[in-house]
Amino acid sequence: MIRPKPLVRALLSVALIAAAAQPLCAAPEGAARPAETAASALVRGEVEQAALNYTEALKDTSLPNDRRAAILNDRGVANIKLGHTRQAFEDFNLSAQLFPEFAAVYNNRGNLLLSLGLAKEAVKDFDRSIVLAPGYAAAYNNRAGAYVRLAQIDDAIADYTKAIQLMPSSPAPLSGRGLAHLTLHRPHAAIRDFTRAVKADARFAAGYRNRAEAKLDVEHYDEAIEDLSRAIAFDVNQADSYVLRGKAYLATRKTESAIKDFTKATEVDPKSALAFAERGFAYAVVAAYDQAFGDLNKAIDLEPRSGLAFAYRAYAYKQSDQIDVALRDIEVAQKLNPTSAEVYWVKAEIEEAQGQREPALADLRKALELRPGYRDAADSLQRLGGVAAHAQDVVLAGAGVDAWQVVEKGDRYVALNDQYPRVTIPLEMLGKGQPKLLAWELKEMPYRGIGLLRFQAGTLTTKRGDEDLELVAVVDVDMGVVIAIEPHRQGEKVATWTWDANKVTVATADGVTDEFELRVGRPDVAGTGMGERRYTSTSQAGEAWAPWDSPFGGSFEQGPKQKVQVKKKKSKTIFDLLFN
Repeated sequence: MIRPKPLVRALLSVALIAAAAQPLCAAPEGAARPAETAASALVRGEVEQAALNYTEALKDTSLPNDRRAAILNDRGVANIKLGHTRQAFEDFNLSAQLFPEFAAVYNNRGNLLLSLGLAKEAVKDFDRSIVLAPGYAAAYNNRAGAYVRLAQIDDAIADYTKAIQLMPSSPAPLSGRGLAHLTLHRPHAAIRDFTRAVKADARFAAGYRNRAEAKLDVEHYDEAIEDLSRAIAFDVNQADSYVLRGKAYLATRKTESAIKDFTKATEVDPKSALAFAERGFAYAVVAAYDQAFGDLNKAIDLEPRSGLAFAYRAYAYKQSDQIDVALRDIEVAQKLNPTSAEVYWVKAEIEEAQGQREPALADLRKALELRPGYRDAADSLQRLGGVAAHAQDVVLAGAGVDAWQVVEKGDRYVALNDQYPRVTIPLEMLGKGQPKLLAWELKEMPYRGIGLLRFQAGTLTTKRGDEDLELVAVVDVDMGVVIAIEPHRQGEKVATWTWDANKVTVATADGVTDEFELRVGRPDVAGTGMGERRYTSTSQAGEAWAPWDSPFGGSFEQGPKQKVQVKKKKSKTIFDLLFN
């Protein structure tokens, strides 16, 4: 199944400084009491009272400029919380005039500018804040959010990385960098950052939700469901979490659970076009066409430019043998979203129904080009007996190793091997340059079916100069699943790989340790599922050990897809069909 687009709004969110700024010098005794009372009220969420107390504190004409600037800054924060944008600007501007060296006021004013869509102006304020306070982690984090708004993702990642260095225990910059990686089609890098974020704060609902989105991207559906269940437990009012979990359930053919989650999403957010579109698609899968068309029509009413909703409705029309109407909808879907893998997959389904095999194969290849590893498209291509989609792709000369080739797909690269037609390894580039495969090892028993592909991932410019990056993809070739992609080398730093009876620990080159639980004694048969995976991050430790001559294994099981059988009897309702 298909995941929704990355949660860009989470990337763009800004965290205003809620706590009162600390005074830069001792305040007169008469002014201290109302200012301190205001700060306490602001922490308690009594924002209106806090603003009144700050105003009272400012009546003291003996306040020095730096102290008055600090109180104005804090009142500006209170005014933002009250929705008084103009008054907040006035407070921040006056604070900056009174005390131009006050870094916090530029950070706060930058956040206010960013919330109003003025990203370029916000960057200027964050720049000032960082010049005045080079160790101001929040300013780096917030400037990264502004860079995301400006589509300067590499700059955003650099700032998130700096913020992480300054406050390694904070989940915010880790989650922000993970979302930035997602926008650059680096789901495995994103998973590592989200894992660190939820380790820093075990109740960080957005971190679990974001990690689940990345896991959906790499089709680790059971793991995504587990993360989304955690996210929902900590925050029951996020419709996105129910939609994502519903998609994961649908991908594993648990249609009843999927429809329940989509229904819950429509209850939490009755204006969510995505929730109605996904539930409509789920109904179409089980041939409940009246409900499907009702939901898909509702989705289109809510979002008339939703290419996904039109594509899903085209699928429903195709399933109900209304090909002419399906063709009209898929044409609209393609105009609205010409780069959607889902649209090309549905288009191929319609063409197959018309007996147009070659156009269907071409559209399935296009779907796989847009999203390498898209399982529904790969399954359809295999069913139609088509040539592997990569046979017509551009192969990067001199970049392969053994039977593996590097194939360029738009702005992305993947590693492909005709011996493993279901395996597509995304070569996530973390630096400048093109990928080059360096080594491939297929493990023997008891870890048969696990392979390690090491590749160059570009050059990164650091304070030490340019450093070459190497990553390792850990692959289950039987299941056609990339389990993880781990940083192995950065300049002179090399990862440490340690194995014991039931887990592998990788102390990676970037200073983070990732741990995977393993299942020893893998069955000597193809088609073994992926089991529950535990992925954690800790501080770097361990004894150096090259992975190429050492055993590696994993137990990562995903249940096989099953067709949903729905009995069609006029005497039963769709509720009876799905939930009884």
